[in-house]
Amino acid sequence: MEAKAIARHIRVTPMKARRVVNLVRGLQTNEALAILKFAPQAASEPVYKVVASAVANARAAADRAGEAFNEDELIISEAFVDEGPTMKRFQPRAQGRAFQIKKRTSHVTVVVSTQKGGEN
Repeated sequence: MEAKAIARHIRVTPMKARRVVNLVRGLQTNEALAILKFAPQAASEPVYKVVASAVANARAAADRAGEAFNEDELIISEAFVDEGPTMKRFQPRAQGRAFQIKKRTSHVTVVVSTQKGGEN
């Protein structure tokens, strides 16, 4: 069984979000949530929410299918961060100049699956 969760337009740069996602890729979901809860990076909060949402989606899919659901069997089979749209802002500088500031966004995707499904 597989379930997916996507968070789009997260106001964190993709490079910073990838550091956090790399911490939890391939781990069991319970262990990943514990790591994300205490990770010092700011990007760990939105990634935590995406992983928790993927687990909830897996629970809902199991309920719809009438299957038994065990949260301990779920692992993060896929996790990646794509670049979202960049907001362009200007900052005034000396002598009437303007410097461009790029406020980057991210799309975080997490796929959880049972260990049996991930090995096949």
